[in-house]
This record gives sequence, C-alpha cells and structure tokens, in this order.
Amino acid sequence: MIRNLIFDFGGVLIDLDMEAVQKGLQKYGLQTAGPDLVKISQLYETGKVHTDSFVKEVRRLLPGSREDEIRRIWNATVAGFPTERLDFLESLKASGEYQMFLLSNTNPLHVEQARSTMGVRDFWRFKNCFRQFYLSHEIGMRKPDPEIFRFVLEKNGLDPGETLFIDDTLEHTESASRLGIRTWHLQVGRDT
Repeated sequence: MIRNLIFDFGGVLIDLDMEAVQKGLQKYGLQTAGPDLVKISQLYETGKVHTDSFVKEVRRLLPGSREDEIRRIWNATVAGFPTERLDFLESLKASGEYQMFLLSNTNPLHVEQARSTMGVRDFWRFKNCFRQFYLSHEIGMRKPDPEIFRFVLEKNGLDPGETLFIDDTLEHTESASRLGIRTWHLQVGRDT
C-alpha cells in the first residue's frame, strides 16, 4: 500500500522547455553544454556555488555575454505551471491518504523563476501541499545519487515499499528503485 508520495518538480509538476537553454547557448557559439558548463551546473544544483559565482563562470564560458542574458537564458527552461496540477495536489493533500514530499534537482535561479511563473500566492499554495520540500541546492545532494533518497527516507521514517517516487528521468527512478522505493517514470507529454 502506498502511503508516501515523492514528486519531482521540473517536468512532473512544472512544465520545462528543455531546449531553451540550448538555444540560448547557440547564440554564443556553443552547440552543446560542454563539460565545464555541466560541472558548474551540478555544483550550483548542490549549493556548492553561489548564484553570483555561477553567473560569472557561465559568462566566462560565453564570451561577450551579459549577466542579465545569462539569467534569462538559464531561466527560459521554466515554462509554466498549469493550475489544474495545483488543484490536484491540494485535493491529494486534503484526502489525508498520503504524506507528500517534493524532491528536486534545482537551483536558486530556477526556484526564483518558478515563484515568478506561478505567482507568489500559488507558489506558497504549492509549497504547502508538501510535508517536506527538498531542493538539491539546499540539502547539498542531487539525484540520481542514492544518498539523496536515503536522506529523504531516513529523515522522515519512510518505508521504501510504501513510498512512490514520481520523476521524468529514468536514471532517477532506477536509482530510487534499487533502494526498494516504488517508482513511476513519468513520460512527459504522454502521462498526466
């Protein structure tokens, strides 16, 4: 029996434009995010790099770019939040059947953009749906590392067999599954 629901944020609850950053990078001659950009992004997602340092490093990788352009390019991935998802989450919470958690690989810029996209009122309604709100940059870990799933389970005394983790990235659901967590690899655009 499922008693606990752990939701990913981007791609599952909030819509993402996965090509937006790539398009922005192409303006500066990068066809793909190279290893330096991937590394700084992962450090940023685990809170090891402050926003100002992140933007400065990305500007170094994109000669001629401006800070406001970097922020715009980076945040373009956060696309929208359909209100029916918020209504659904609130009804799930009101049912009292599940403990609900959010577990997201994210960073301060994206959270700020999500708050702006959703509006402050709806963002707080959203956040209040969850017993705990785990953001990678705040807890210093990121998916698919097993330690992040162990952390959530242990911190909340959750039985993995009674827990369903919903994520749109197969690598993340596979990692959680290896710990005995039940999973749903959500197919964006197909599953609702």
